[in-house]
Amino acid sequence: MSKEKKASQKKQIRNSKYHDSSSKLIFGNAELCSQFLRNYMDIPLLKNVRAEDIEDVTERYIPMFTEERNSDTVKRIKLSEKDTLFFVTLIEHKTKVDYNVSMQLLRYMVYIWEDYEKEMEKKKKGISKTKNFRYPPILPIVYYEGSGRWTVPCNIKDRIYFDEAFEPFTPKFFYKLVQLNNYSVEELIEKKDELSLLMLINRLQSIAAFRELNLPKDYLKDLSENSPDELLDIIAKVTAAMLRHLHLPEEEVAEFTDQVKERDMAELFEYFEDVDLPAERKKAREEGRAEGMAEGESRFAKLTQLLLKAGRTDDLTRAVTDLKYRKELYLQYEL
Repeated sequence: MSKEKKASQKKQIRNSKYHDSSSKLIFGNAELCSQFLRNYMDIPLLKNVRAEDIEDVTERYIPMFTEERNSDTVKRIKLSEKDTLFFVTLIEHKTKVDYNVSMQLLRYMVYIWEDYEKEMEKKKKGISKTKNFRYPPILPIVYYEGSGRWTVPCNIKDRIYFDEAFEPFTPKFFYKLVQLNNYSVEELIEKKDELSLLMLINRLQSIAAFRELNLPKDYLKDLSENSPDELLDIIAKVTAAMLRHLHLPEEEVAEFTDQVKERDMAELFEYFEDVDLPAERKKAREEGRAEGMAEGESRFAKLTQLLLKAGRTDDLTRAVTDLKYRKELYLQYEL
């Protein structure tokens, strides 16, 4: 296989999974996770969580994940010297919602609790059987980036039939749904953090949506000037993934991402308003081609009707394969 073909296939894979890779970048960063917990969860106990309180333990729980769930993450949050919280995120970037996420989350939670029990037992054998032993809380999150509405119940009991008849014996828990499109642009801008900008970028499904974003200059200026290099690098990577998904040429992708790293995001969004994307040009060509084909089919259908009405079946047969003769017939019938 040629290098060009391999590169093309690699680019297609990267383009098709850009939401997946973007979410990994966001939830793979401790500072962005701390912003998420502080500013988007509305849980008082999490209002003071810092990046240094967060440990990524996803690798520890690899056996839980299927290939389709490889963008999910597990974090261990230090709430105090003695108290720990586990933060589990299911990343849903598909258009079609997954009705079994509550069961998947329950599997994750039980696996985490079993692992925690084993960890504590190694430190002190038999401790899990004592009266005061407690399992750590787990915050299950579904982060949904799809454009459609999330219609899945957030309580696992809704996945079990006869749940009311067997209510005392049926496990129940709610997961927290964070639906990206439920936030207005204004609500996200008010957060004034790097995560809000990344969430705004991840909402974009088209170049038209990008152009209509119209972000305040002071919002972009503040983020450009005050964001640490590590977060600017993530913003640049997420922006690049989105632009590649929109089929922007690689040299222009590099130009845009350089502006992010050079703390010049305001100009990036202004300049983008005038960009003519290849995807848009391709779409326009395809639409024009489709219209032309429809018009040609309609024209030939009219010619067929006229020839059949006149009993000119031989002329019709010839017109099917002889383009020059077909054009003569169009002129003859003023079509």
